[in-house]
Amino acid sequence: MVKKIVPAAALVVAAALTLSACGGSDNDSKKPVADVSMQTKTQAATVLDQPFTKPDLVLTDTHGKKYDLREETKGKPTLIYFGYTNCPDVCPLIMSNIAIAKKALPKADQENLRVVFVTTDPERDTPASLGSWLKAQDPSFIGLTGDFPAIQAGARQIGIGISAPKKEKDGTVVSMHGSQVIAFSPKTDKGYLLYSEDTTPDDYTKDLPKIVKGENP
Repeated sequence: MVKKIVPAAALVVAAALTLSACGGSDNDSKKPVADVSMQTKTQAATVLDQPFTKPDLVLTDTHGKKYDLREETKGKPTLIYFGYTNCPDVCPLIMSNIAIAKKALPKADQENLRVVFVTTDPERDTPASLGSWLKAQDPSFIGLTGDFPAIQAGARQIGIGISAPKKEKDGTVVSMHGSQVIAFSPKTDKGYLLYSEDTTPDDYTKDLPKIVKGENP
């Protein structure tokens, strides 16, 4: 596999552009994201030389119970995505792609993998509505909701920009957010891998067996 070293600025620009994935203004797409010094691009994933630490987030899960993200996913291969259930396209597509790939894993690896969906629209995404939406994707997916400022701060810790939901003139409510999926290693609990919204089910199917073992694709 040919690996390409990409300047840090290129990753930052690419990440910032994805902020407009679920609608909104160009100004929102210019919000800053976390910087990294160097990364290696594989076929699907960007492998970060300076990995992210899991967000320090304590939110509410779909059962209405407190969920400490770091504690609950410690030592587990974990995929984290920030989005919202009323998203018309990108969010359901990304979660569906991951769900398809997860089914290809051996049963034990499926049970060990944690897929965490953190809402960027907590006012509408209640524990009940979030749970219902995720159940249609994969019943094992973990949904988290809570105070927007806490969610926004947690997203920034892993280089993802989000902005508060905004009502458009036609009454539609849109939530601007980065569309990256970050994969965390079970060995170090660090986020070494970044996937974009263009990642296909086949890409995830190829990479997940290595992710669950704490290996880079």
